[in-house]
Amino acid sequence: MNLKRYRDFLIVILALAVPFWFLRASMRDPKQNTGADRVLVRIAAPVQYAAATLARGISHIWGDYIYLVDVKEDNARLASQMARLRERVRRLEALEEENRRLRRLLDLRQSLPTDVVSAQVIGKDTNEFFRVARVTLDREARDIGPNLPVLSADGVVGTTLKSAGDSVDVRLVVDAGSGVDVVVERTGARGFIRGTGDETKYACSVEYMQRTDEVEVGDLLVTSGVGRRFPKGIPVGTVTQVVRRDFGIYQQVFAAPAVDFSRLEEVLIVTTPPPEESSAQNRR
Repeated sequence: MNLKRYRDFLIVILALAVPFWFLRASMRDPKQNTGADRVLVRIAAPVQYAAATLARGISHIWGDYIYLVDVKEDNARLASQMARLRERVRRLEALEEENRRLRRLLDLRQSLPTDVVSAQVIGKDTNEFFRVARVTLDREARDIGPNLPVLSADGVVGTTLKSAGDSVDVRLVVDAGSGVDVVVERTGARGFIRGTGDETKYACSVEYMQRTDEVEVGDLLVTSGVGRRFPKGIPVGTVTQVVRRDFGIYQQVFAAPAVDFSRLEEVLIVTTPPPEESSAQNRR
């Protein structure tokens, strides 16, 4: 036990004395160094160099670590700011699109020589035989009956089916039970457009288009104004296929609706019939 205690004591003394002698030898004037001092300096030099190199390496590693931590925090902060900016841009774009859409609807409303009620689309009922959209009125209107024209900024939506309170069911123009008298805007050829009721796509067929009438794929079909139900000149659809037969009175024409029903949000319900053209011209 005494030997172990003396050994520990000797180790402590050496641990304190050796650095002191190395430091003393390094700090003395070289002219006053003894041989022992020069030996100590030579021994200490590589040790000091290795210690300094190790310290610099550790310092660089620690600095790089602190830098990476700061970079990570900056990246997280920038990512959060970027996400907020993207969300803000998305909201602004949505508002801009809504303003553009409502401006077009307002322009249509101002151009119609009839009374209208605006409404918001709140639901859709689609199956193979029957296609209906449900809308809610923006204001109270007691004169909403069946078979009133329903329009959007893009064209004809359909006709009212039934109403209950401020909710109105609209039969879409692509429903098999719908029908609108139309003319080809380019040539004036007349026909009657009906929905196909196809559950896989929105499509219409044009009936009573005479075989001698000029109609081509891409022609725009607009309301004729006949019967004073729909205002004249409202887009209904675009011709997608023309089948000319060598026999019969009529040719077979198919069209796509002018309105994208999957994106339909606002509509106008025409509550009064358009004036007769002669009366409108007299008022002008």
